[in-house]
Amino acid sequence: MKESINLNGKNIYVEHHENHPGQSTLVFLHDSLGSTELWRDFPEKLAQKIGCNWLSYDRLGYGKSDAMPTHERPVNYMEIEAEFLIDLLKKRNIERPIVFGHCDGGTIALWAAAKYPDYFSAIIVEAAHIFVEGITLEGVRSAKESYATTNLKERLERYHGDNTDTLFNAWTETWLREDYRMWSIESILHTIECPVLFIQGEKDEYGTLQQMHKTLDKINPFTDHLIIPDVGHTPHKEKPDDVMQKTVEFLKSALKQ
Repeated sequence: MKESINLNGKNIYVEHHENHPGQSTLVFLHDSLGSTELWRDFPEKLAQKIGCNWLSYDRLGYGKSDAMPTHERPVNYMEIEAEFLIDLLKKRNIERPIVFGHCDGGTIALWAAAKYPDYFSAIIVEAAHIFVEGITLEGVRSAKESYATTNLKERLERYHGDNTDTLFNAWTETWLREDYRMWSIESILHTIECPVLFIQGEKDEYGTLQQMHKTLDKINPFTDHLIIPDVGHTPHKEKPDDVMQKTVEFLKSALKQ
């Protein structure tokens, strides 16, 4: 089912496919410039391999959802998005989901699992951030330059339309703000109780492997990881078969715990 639902006074685009009645739901959280459409066929293929239902949505300001009210974000914007995720899942009557989050989506998944430790069956995070690194800021500056000098804006407009400038500025200006340099979620990770898989490309242009190592070091329950050589920030696009295979293996082991 593809629809826009009203949540907290805003219209949010949701795709919810319930092809496996009675089974778990796999929830996909897109990255800082992403959308449901930009996941392409990855959610459907992974859900088929696991034998579960799946849901993806465009966060406020992205894709087919309502626009952001402003490009100015608070430092804790991903915590706010974690609360929004919980509200959406409750509205859809989804309990004990498995969450797959990429980049910002991965960080939001970690936030939600830390704040609501009993709510999730497992989370898979891909290229998530738990603190600010120099390489991240370099990547954001490079993207900002590309937005001004290449067709990046036009490519993003295919998915975000009139929202493109606002969401791009929200991403770049937040990460490059002086008051964001000390942002970190390291102190809350110890409260996560569900199994966690961290996936990262060895050549991720937005973060080092310290993001993964520090995350898993602070989590007590069942954890696993996948580092993919010669891969950048989007392993599920660059090496989809590797990501799906590892995810299936992880869930088979993790959900037995």
